[in-house]
Amino acid sequence: MGKASRDKRDIYYRKAKEEGWRARSAFKLLQIDEEFNIFDGVKRVVDLCAAPGSWSQVLSRKLYLPAKSSSDSKDGGVPLIVAIDLQPMAPIEGVIQVQGDITNARTAEVVIRHFDGCKADLVVCDGAPDVTGLHDMDEFVQSQLILAGLTIVTHVLKEGGKFIAKIFRGKDTSLLYCQLKLFFPVVTFAKPKSSRNSSIEAFAVCENYSPPDEFNPKDLHRLLEKVGSPSGADDLDCTSGWLEGPNKVYIPFLACGDLSGYDSDRSYPLPKDAQGTYRSLDPVQPPIAPPYKRALEMKKASSQGITEHEKLSLES
Repeated sequence: MGKASRDKRDIYYRKAKEEGWRARSAFKLLQIDEEFNIFDGVKRVVDLCAAPGSWSQVLSRKLYLPAKSSSDSKDGGVPLIVAIDLQPMAPIEGVIQVQGDITNARTAEVVIRHFDGCKADLVVCDGAPDVTGLHDMDEFVQSQLILAGLTIVTHVLKEGGKFIAKIFRGKDTSLLYCQLKLFFPVVTFAKPKSSRNSSIEAFAVCENYSPPDEFNPKDLHRLLEKVGSPSGADDLDCTSGWLEGPNKVYIPFLACGDLSGYDSDRSYPLPKDAQGTYRSLDPVQPPIAPPYKRALEMKKASSQGITEHEKLSLES
């Protein structure tokens, strides 16, 4: 798909480039904040799976830059933002980058050091695996990513804090909801206006972090499995099957963002200049070290090798 064609078919992709966002996903976090005021009073925040950095950009513009320009910054009131990803990303003002694994407790220790021993008010995660198109598989892998994110959340989030994470809705959504409710009394699944209706994507907005009494982070996975295996420890089939029928769980689901705003599934006319032409903008910041880079290099080398082989065959 050409850039101009995508600009027409995806209004948020075009608007992201016009407003200087690295990805259209920036609008999703902005719309979640419009509904839930997740940035209110936040001084320390962690962005998990941050690359290429659109959510870190939102955090910088909404938290760091306003505080930097105000008188509070002179008294050390500038919010601290730590972005974590296995992949590096281009710098963002006010964002401390940590290249690490969100499932590793040592990564949490690095975050705490950047916060001078304090814990975060907010943790956000827009991470997702490469989708296969098989919804059950994608939902399962995504839920495992969120639960892996809980590994670091239980180490770095202060009591009363908030956790925002991308989810894929499916048959085991009730199980994920109950697992999150172990740690957050208020959990809402939200669908921002900028998230396509055709997508199974939504976001878990988890508020007022309250771990169980005498909770030990080392017991995290045992607790999570217990939610899906109510008949006892010997039942290792961790599923949401028992949450149906008389045990059915009703999950709060909320559409957020200006519902009269741009429709993410609709095509919009392209704005043209005085000469009647449209100029498509380049992406704000392409990934600097995408995981697929090596694959592309190998594919290119392979195709060049085939061409050279064919050339030799013709000459012989």
